[in-house]
Amino acid sequence: MNRRGFITGITAMLGLARPISAHQQAAFALPGDFLPTLVNVPSILAAGEIHVFPNEFRLFLTLPNSRALRYTVGVGKPGLYHSGLFTVGAKRKWPRWKPTQAMIKRNPNAYAQYADGIPGGEDNPLGARALYLFDAEGHDTYLRIHGTNKPRTIGTAVSNGCARLTNDHVADLYERVPVGAPVFLYDQVVV
Repeated sequence: MNRRGFITGITAMLGLARPISAHQQAAFALPGDFLPTLVNVPSILAAGEIHVFPNEFRLFLTLPNSRALRYTVGVGKPGLYHSGLFTVGAKRKWPRWKPTQAMIKRNPNAYAQYADGIPGGEDNPLGARALYLFDAEGHDTYLRIHGTNKPRTIGTAVSNGCARLTNDHVADLYERVPVGAPVFLYDQVVV
């Protein structure tokens, strides 16, 4: 065991607190029903599609034989979420993030400082992976299915329109979804 491993082990054993860096948050475990789960889906859903149901905070990746992988997601705030049919037009590992002009206009105190963008990495709001959603004409919509370094936001409506998964879950989804896959974002019903 090296010195660092020894110190980390002793610290953990003694329960000593260590400062948390910007990209580390206090331990958080998702509820069990938020974990990816293999489920049955209606046979009318073709394999290889993504379906996001914002009111249930669920994303389904359809598989053959009327099965799907169900993930729990965070979604856009009411008024910022956009429903429709999209296509995965691009995929990125540790993507660069840049707030849209609409985000900067809505909240300049939070976003203007990032107008030039942030390189990919652990502190980046898009997390470990991102699927870029394109419209029927092949244009980037600036909507993303992406990771997050804030797992406590899973199962909530807090984003600027995108669907977010934990970094582990988006990395799994990323490997399963090809460019060109159809994405259905269903209507968000505000109660």
